[in-house]
Amino acid sequence: MVNSIERVVELMTAAGYYIDRRVATVIFLALRLQKPLLVEGAAGVGKTELGCALARGLGTDLIRLQCYEGLDEAKALYEWNYTLQLLYLQAENTGRWEESRCQLFGEEFLLKRPLLQALLADKEVVLLIDEVDKSDAEFESFLLEALSDFQVTIPEFGTVKAASIPFVVLTSNNSRPLSDALKRRCLHLYLDYPDEDRERAILCHHVPKLPELFASQIVSFLNILRRKPLKKAPGVSEAVEWAQALLLLGYREYNEECVLDGLSILAKYKEDEAVIVREARAAAPGGGG
Repeated sequence: MVNSIERVVELMTAAGYYIDRRVATVIFLALRLQKPLLVEGAAGVGKTELGCALARGLGTDLIRLQCYEGLDEAKALYEWNYTLQLLYLQAENTGRWEESRCQLFGEEFLLKRPLLQALLADKEVVLLIDEVDKSDAEFESFLLEALSDFQVTIPEFGTVKAASIPFVVLTSNNSRPLSDALKRRCLHLYLDYPDEDRERAILCHHVPKLPELFASQIVSFLNILRRKPLKKAPGVSEAVEWAQALLLLGYREYNEECVLDGLSILAKYKEDEAVIVREARAAAPGGGG
């Protein structure tokens, strides 16, 4: 059992995810209250990785449901294995339909999707429902039932109640407003970009050969970019990828060429390239930045 906020910080740090006390407090409360955790924030701030790191830190399995438009119950909860059912009927071929019908809807014919896998797990797992804002409102309503009682009803099979209540992390990029009903069932956490000290620690953890001064220069430049009107500001994942790429290219300190060679990582839109190059020249020694 996680019995303190400090323990949450230790577990997440050991998993390579650096958090402050504010974030650790919300995670601690969600764990102890057995409430789903809704994590919102800009793309690239580490929402998905929070769920992944939590599973690593707790030493448990991660079950991930990636949301998208048109996601339905069949893809999230269960489907019947119709091919196997047909093969069973052909093999049985006894004419005893009622008996065969009962057998057809046994657990061996049930294809368990992420939600059902989490409910049937024999130990506590982390269920990551990623980018829930990309799903439809109808699917969100279905989630409300599942997250309220941690049980679902399968008409042909019966009611399935969680053997162990999973720790649920939902992420959202705010592409559409989520319902108040869903938010009421969750503890809420808004993730922003880490401060410079924490981001430097993240870089040095994931890129061990990165000189500390170089890490500070990278973080400082990224913070400049995040204050500019970019369509997609570089996130923490881009920071790590850029640092790894720069070491591969032989760089050991910041200069304008670092940015030019890293544009494929830093700029996700053509319109952003000019802004990033302009800031790189301004930030270069003698560039007037």
